Amino acid sequence: MDKKYVIGLDYGTDSVRALLVDAHSGAEVACSVSLYKRWAEGKYCNPEQSQFRQHPLDYIEGMEESVKDIVAKLNPEIVDNIVAMAIDTTGSTPGAVDETGTPLALLPGFEEDPDAMFVLWKDHTALKEADDINSLAKKWGIDYTKYSGGLYSSEWFWSKILHITKKNGAVAQKAFSWMEHCDWMPAFLTGNTNVLTVKRSRCAAGHKAMWHQEFNGLPSKEFLGTLHPDLAALRDRLYNDTYTTNEVMGNLSPEWAEKLGLPATVKIGIGAIDAHLGAVGTGIEAYSLVKVMGTSTCDMVVVPKQEFTGLVNGICGQVDGSIIPDMLGMEAGQSAFGDVYSWFKQILEFPMKEILAETLSKEQLKAASDAILPKLAEKAAQIPVTEHDLIALDWINGRRTPDVDLTKKGVIAGITLGTSAPHIFKALVEATAFGSKAIMDRFIDQGVAIKQVIALGGISKKSAYVMQTLANILNVPIKVATSEQACALGSAMFAAVIGGVYQDIAQAQQAMSSGYDAEYLPQAEKAAIYKKLYQRYLTLGNQ
Repeated sequence: MDKKYVIGLDYGTDSVRALLVDAHSGAEVACSVSLYKRWAEGKYCNPEQSQFRQHPLDYIEGMEESVKDIVAKLNPEIVDNIVAMAIDTTGSTPGAVDETGTPLALLPGFEEDPDAMFVLWKDHTALKEADDINSLAKKWGIDYTKYSGGLYSSEWFWSKILHITKKNGAVAQKAFSWMEHCDWMPAFLTGNTNVLTVKRSRCAAGHKAMWHQEFNGLPSKEFLGTLHPDLAALRDRLYNDTYTTNEVMGNLSPEWAEKLGLPATVKIGIGAIDAHLGAVGTGIEAYSLVKVMGTSTCDMVVVPKQEFTGLVNGICGQVDGSIIPDMLGMEAGQSAFGDVYSWFKQILEFPMKEILAETLSKEQLKAASDAILPKLAEKAAQIPVTEHDLIALDWINGRRTPDVDLTKKGVIAGITLGTSAPHIFKALVEATAFGSKAIMDRFIDQGVAIKQVIALGGISKKSAYVMQTLANILNVPIKVATSEQACALGSAMFAAVIGGVYQDIAQAQQAMSSGYDAEYLPQAEKAAIYKKLYQRYLTLGNQ
């Protein structure tokens, strides 16, 4: 049997990762990560206004750098047997494009305009527009938010487009259409950038753009035109049909095949959102709750369509085929998880940056900074868990689910003169875990059984304290996926399907899964106390 290889291209918040995988064994042959250079410099962003934009050149240059890096490490026999590439990106991360599918930021006059760039998933500048969409949806004859958990978010496709359309006339006038990053990247690599015919991701459209078969596609022109006249015209330049991730976008274009050193026969798959393919990479199956744990969380469940016909309120959507083709994919998540800990770390870094920076070397400052969270976790783990502990709310970046409300704020309640930094850190870790429990309980309360919990992402690997606290608060075992590249591995699995190595994604998962390398079991005594503390969390959140 000839060896076949596939590439999973994983676009995260800070970088792009190219992973070359043996399609038969799932072995990770080579990996390369490229940081977004402009993003790393903080360009085009304004955190105080929750504005986070990314330049398409970061995506292009990062892809080229990471793929060429792994190709350079390979012998020609392996390169010749690379059969397919699949791509995941953050989402909803839409960008305005012209008639040729070119992002406006690549055109003269728009190179430095943040509104002409891709609007990153965590951009919250469209809060008012999300409110307008929700208000209109509840008065309309059809509730277009019904499959989006009943509420539409400022983090999603239409809110961001409406905000920029109202704010920036030049961009609105030049924008022939809009594309999610996970749609644009495969189109770009194949050269099939006709926005009227390019295949759009079912995953992004269903979870972020209110697309559903019941609506014959996207919301109607009448609905969108009521929000803004330009949106009615835009509707004709978008799409009705969507495609699941096991389908082919096209072949790698001759231009990019030559640039990357890959065969022109390499197939490029339909794109999807990173967390959803991370769930695939961990081996998600029916009634698994998969938690992608990083700066934020994304929680996914898949259910056989014939076994669930209801609606789960307050989540980020339920979409036929968005994660596993022919299964109902459900998404929820938290707007901040690791970001909560990073915020507290930044608070504690103040004297280092403002007072000690002149007396300590950069290496010493970095070493001290890197030690903050591990030391906090060590000390917090030594603090007994009692019914009278501090209670915090994890909503420092708003609440994504359940019941999206990105105007929500974080709270720490019960501080005294005896409260230490480890006490506060403990409360923050527990708050993020309570937020996770609220999501799991919402699924269960509305008829979706949870048979197992699987974790992936940086936090699941780096912090045993966080993971043990989470197991205690959820009061279920949590398995941690072995692969540190689960999103890229999920993309590689779909690449193996579109490359003809496997008939379906289930076969690819069985052959290519990395398995699990850790499991956290709930500690009964602490779980009982956390059950009571969780009620205090809910009470505080309802005030």
